[in-house]
Amino acid sequence: MSFKIVGKYIKKIDFNIPNHKTFFLLTKDISSYKVNIDIKSEQIKEKILEIQTTLSLLSNDNKEEKIETKLVYSSIIELEKQIDNKKEVEKIILIDVPTKIYPELRKIFILIFESSGFKDIKINKDVDFQKLYDSRKIQ
Repeated sequence: MSFKIVGKYIKKIDFNIPNHKTFFLLTKDISSYKVNIDIKSEQIKEKILEIQTTLSLLSNDNKEEKIETKLVYSSIIELEKQIDNKKEVEKIILIDVPTKIYPELRKIFILIFESSGFKDIKINKDVDFQKLYDSRKIQ
């Protein structure tokens, strides 16, 4: 492995249920929401990067009353050596780190829902970040 995670933290949580009607409708409407994962990175120092993995639910409907959820999980990584190959760094950012931290990110996201009264939230246990990376390159 050419990197190590030196720190992880919740950078931002947005969880908004606008009213009681949305709360009660959510149990049957939850299947109309789509899981979205977004990954961004920023170089902090020469061999240190911050990778922000965002997990959110997006409504497929154009309803006015919908929940808003977003969890940004930040990972600070240190590259073990200077990597000049941009593709190798890209794979660390978009595949390796998200694969490693996703179980914890998912667990926190589900805990927020369960703590808000939603026991049947279904978020994929596994995400194939390699497959997502490969499909992104095709587009």
